[in-house]
Amino acid sequence: MGKLTKNQKLALDKIEAGKIYSLKEASALVKEITFTKFDSSVDIDVRLGVDPRKANQMVRGVVSLPHGTGKQVRVLVLCTPDAEADAKAAGADYVGLDEYIEKIKGGWTDIDVIITMPAIMGKIGALGRVLGPRGLMPNPKSGTVTNDVAKAVKEVKQGKIDFKVDKNGIVHASIGKVSFAADQICDNAKEFVSTLIKMKPAASKGTYIKSIFLSSTMSPGLKIEPKSVEEI
Repeated sequence: MGKLTKNQKLALDKIEAGKIYSLKEASALVKEITFTKFDSSVDIDVRLGVDPRKANQMVRGVVSLPHGTGKQVRVLVLCTPDAEADAKAAGADYVGLDEYIEKIKGGWTDIDVIITMPAIMGKIGALGRVLGPRGLMPNPKSGTVTNDVAKAVKEVKQGKIDFKVDKNGIVHASIGKVSFAADQICDNAKEFVSTLIKMKPAASKGTYIKSIFLSSTMSPGLKIEPKSVEEI
C-alpha cells in the first residue's frame, strides 16, 4: 500500500475503526472526510442476497431521488418530428433522429441518457454495440422507451436514475454531491434503499440487504447499519 496523503490521514482519523454507522451519521460524516477541490459525487453500494445469474433474482429498476443527483444530465431524445418540440420544451439537450443515429454510429456518445419512442426502437437496435457497453441503450423498464418523451425528460432532469445489480450481487449508484446538506444525502439514500427493498425478488432467500456502504468519489467507505435506514 502506498504512503497515505495528508488528506487521507485526516479522513481516516475521523472514522472509528470497525464502527457501523447509522445512515444519518454516515450522511454527515461523508461530507467531513471528503477533501477534493471539486464537488465530489456521493455514492452508495448495496450488496444484495441475490444470485443475479438467475433471471428470477435479477434486480433492476428506477428511482426518483427527492433532491436529485446534483449532476447536469445530458439527454438525447430520438423521436418522430411531431414530438421534437415537446422534448425540447421539457429540457432535452439534443433532439432529432437520423442525424444523431449516424453520429452515434460514428462513435459519438457525449450524452448521459437516451430517451426514445417504441416506434423508433427498430432503428436504434443497430446501435447496440456502441450504446450497450456504455449503459446508454434505451429500455422500457427504465422508462427511457416511451411515447411521452417530454415526461421522461423531466423525470431524468429532476433526479430519476436507473440501477441494476451487477454480477457480484452489488448495486452501485450516485445519489448526490458532497455539497448537499447531510439531510438531503440521507433522504436520497433512504429512497434508494427503500426502493431496493420493495423490489426484493420472491426467489431471494435469507438476508436480502447484506451490506450498505456510503462514500464520496475519493473518500473511504462508511459501513451503514441496514436497520437504520428503516428507522428514519
